[in-house]
Amino acid sequence: MGKLPHGSEKRKRMTRAIGMFIAKDMRPYSVVENEGFRNMIYQAEPRYAIPSRKTITETTIPDLYKESVSEVKGSLRGVKRIALTCDGWTSRATESYVTVTSHHITDDWGLCSHVLQTRAMYESHTRKNLSDLLNDVTTEWGINANDTALVTDNASNMIVCAELCGFLHIKCFAHTLNLAAQCALKLPDVARVLGHIRRVSTFFHKSTKAHHIFREKQKQLKLPAHLLETDCPTRWNSAYEMVLRFLEQQQAITAALLTNEIRQTEKEISTLSGSDLTNAEMLVQALKPVAVATKVMSDEHNPMVSVIAPLQAQLLQATQELLGDSPFVKHIKGAIHQDLEKRYTSEREKNTLNLAAALDPRFKLLPFLSEDEKQEVFARMVTEAASMDVHQEGVVVRSEPDSDQEELSAAAALSSSWSELIRSSTAASDQENEEPQGPPPAKRRVTCALDELLGDMYGMQDDEPSEPQKSPFDRAEEEVKSYRAAAPLKLKQKPLIWWEKHHCEYPLLAQLTKRYLCIPGSSVPSERVFSTAGDIVTAQRSCLTSEHVDQLVFLHKNLQVPKH
Repeated sequence: MGKLPHGSEKRKRMTRAIGMFIAKDMRPYSVVENEGFRNMIYQAEPRYAIPSRKTITETTIPDLYKESVSEVKGSLRGVKRIALTCDGWTSRATESYVTVTSHHITDDWGLCSHVLQTRAMYESHTRKNLSDLLNDVTTEWGINANDTALVTDNASNMIVCAELCGFLHIKCFAHTLNLAAQCALKLPDVARVLGHIRRVSTFFHKSTKAHHIFREKQKQLKLPAHLLETDCPTRWNSAYEMVLRFLEQQQAITAALLTNEIRQTEKEISTLSGSDLTNAEMLVQALKPVAVATKVMSDEHNPMVSVIAPLQAQLLQATQELLGDSPFVKHIKGAIHQDLEKRYTSEREKNTLNLAAALDPRFKLLPFLSEDEKQEVFARMVTEAASMDVHQEGVVVRSEPDSDQEELSAAAALSSSWSELIRSSTAASDQENEEPQGPPPAKRRVTCALDELLGDMYGMQDDEPSEPQKSPFDRAEEEVKSYRAAAPLKLKQKPLIWWEKHHCEYPLLAQLTKRYLCIPGSSVPSERVFSTAGDIVTAQRSCLTSEHVDQLVFLHKNLQVPKH
């Protein structure tokens, strides 16, 4: 049986499909050499000659990458504001990478995100080197650097980097929550309770005998068949989940530790004392508001910047000391409150976060602000909305009209009216020689020759006064007043869907909303790339070049596979 010709369309499609399979499913280039894969392709199409690993590496994947880059650039073209997230990570081959993602709101009010690049960075992550890297990103991808927002962690080098680039900088709220919670976890009394629970959990993970007995006790006590958890130093909520799971399984843990099989070999392992158990329960209750906020920032596909101000205000209120709080709880609340209170304190940060919350129909009532502060936010909303250009039916409404352009437009309209009048006169003369067909058309009443010539253009033939055109500031004031009077959106609903339905009612505010709600509330989108990159740069594939890593991560996140 003959093979498919080298240039045949079917062969090209199959080769392209293999490249998509490798990129989207994070398979190694060497998969094309695997016996099982080759047999599967042979069964599907015996005439197809599977390309070599070298062809896939040097031709197929780079071609897919070039196509996707062109599509992403097309998606970014013409967008007024693009927000970036940026973070660094280290591969299994101990190479340092920096990943940059972009976020914007499309014309149909969808939130569009792309991974722009994952580049190796061999220099130290100084503010100068990072700012050079981000400036290269904006240049390479055609992003307006003068109107870009950047979301990063709270590291000082990233803060200064944003200043050097001239970007609006937003500190990742998920990282802010982690810093505040870590302050509480480092308290001596809290650290002692966590250390005791960690020791017990680790014991049941390492001992197969203890794990088996624990499982049996779970069944006898009819407890959920959950494993015990151990915490991770970089994720504060893993400590919260460890304590929560320990309290859930405390009866099974105690019963297992009291069995003769464990007591004879592990005499030093014991469950918590009564006071430690009480402290563990109070720890969970004190940390619960921060845990819920962390879940909001992690669970949402892309949490917007509009949630930061409401969540921070609620957490500051939830960590206020109450009359009946124990000293243990007071210390926990105090540590969290003190750290959160010093975040987002600059005027630019507060203005940005409050205005973003006001533009989100879920939070527009701004209950966390005083009346004076609310008035300031909406006054700023009017000012910024008035500066927006509104594109409607191809006409750009500007705050300052161009007089020269108006004169040219008027002249063109006059010329058009004059030509139309001549054509009408000629047509009327021709119709005199034709037989009448139907009743004659109604004649417009002409009051003067000037009315006949210019009446249609100026609309003054009936002496009706024209409405004066409202200034952008007046229109913005009206829109804000109407927007505030509308019912707020329920918290479980999507703000962009609301704006998609109402953007025609508030054209100025709609443009302003796209500028603010495109900004993510955290740098989690960049951090999620780390897990993807970890699957790509495995121990067996640690020799991938930095160029290959960039291409594969980019394609995995951006490549659109046809739906079948």
